[in-house]
Amino acid sequence: MTLNILIWIIAAASIALMLFRPFGLAEVVWTCAGAMMLCVLRLIPLSAAGHAVAEGLDVYLFLIGMMVLSELAKTYGVFEWLANAAVRQARGSAGRLFVLIYAVGIAVTVLMSNDATAVVLTPAVLSAIRQAEARPMPYLLSCAMIANAASFVLPISNPANLVVFHDAMPSLMKWIVMFALPSFVSIIITYLMLLWYCRKDLAARTNGIQREVQLTSTGRISLFGTLAVAVVLLLASAHKIDLGLPTCLSALIVAAIVLIRERSNPWRIVRDISWGVLPLVAALFVIVEAVQSAGALAIFHQGLLDVLNRPAAASAFAVGGIVGFGTNLVNNLPLGLLAGATLQTASFQQLLSKVVLIAIDLGPNLSINGSLATILWLIAIRREGMDVSGWQFLRVGILIMPVTLALTLAASLIGER
Repeated sequence: MTLNILIWIIAAASIALMLFRPFGLAEVVWTCAGAMMLCVLRLIPLSAAGHAVAEGLDVYLFLIGMMVLSELAKTYGVFEWLANAAVRQARGSAGRLFVLIYAVGIAVTVLMSNDATAVVLTPAVLSAIRQAEARPMPYLLSCAMIANAASFVLPISNPANLVVFHDAMPSLMKWIVMFALPSFVSIIITYLMLLWYCRKDLAARTNGIQREVQLTSTGRISLFGTLAVAVVLLLASAHKIDLGLPTCLSALIVAAIVLIRERSNPWRIVRDISWGVLPLVAALFVIVEAVQSAGALAIFHQGLLDVLNRPAAASAFAVGGIVGFGTNLVNNLPLGLLAGATLQTASFQQLLSKVVLIAIDLGPNLSINGSLATILWLIAIRREGMDVSGWQFLRVGILIMPVTLALTLAASLIGER
């Protein structure tokens, strides 16, 4: 029992330090320190830790593919071209620019995942707002929040979806039927509340007069290559194939074509990728494995069983609220792993799985620590010399997330018995 308590303390401390980043140290430092401490103190066997790291292979491959595409787009002018197009279409209106960025965020999240929105879209948005000389916060928040709000439109829209459902993944058409209305509500409510929160910044005029940027032939290959990867992801999802390897291989093929055409050294792409994301995710897998061994799985399982004794609506809101807020305490990737493992241990009704997934995906809009996508978004804007503090994000999230989650959960109940 004492060892289990120690595991919980180390896990909680690691997550808290990842959130608050004492001494300005990166998130990866604290998660890796927690995972290493668990191993050094023999609170988790090395074999179990190694197995946990290996279990994340699909996620690592997926992230590598997305980061390669992001660097290609950045290096060969795709971001600058997209930014220029958005600013020209906005014609000096901050509100119109906000709508354009939000719409593109929906498309990228739905077709390429919320991590792609964080890694690929955010740099383009930063370029756009600099060209437009606009106040950055509404547009940056738009990227972060739509990455979570639209992340259950399709199975590929969030890697956590694959973790939660695992082998019980519904067919693509069944998924669309299950999540079409909740996704619509989530996207619209998030948009309306963000629009209201940022109304003062969006009332200002922006610089709408820009030179036209032409996309080079290499840039066009990078852009069409990214779209081709999106098609590969859709096909893989439709055939219930893990997304990591297809994403990584497709991205590497696109990179090879571009680099061979340009006769460019691949090092310029490799050196700028945020490789620290991979050990951060691996460390989270180890922490989750340790917490599961300390009884978390049994606790979560019993909690779900207890909830099932209540009426469906009460169960949905109770589970959704607990899981949604819980993602901000332990991050939605570890909680998604835990929830997925729990849902596979018993025959739970479909509604409960549906509610858990919505909460896992949407709950992270409360805090900067809530999801891997938001952490990637933060890393992306820091690379460009900007920052958003945990407190700044929380002030927005505490207004938007609870309302959006409640209405989305209500929408998920429609049509359920």
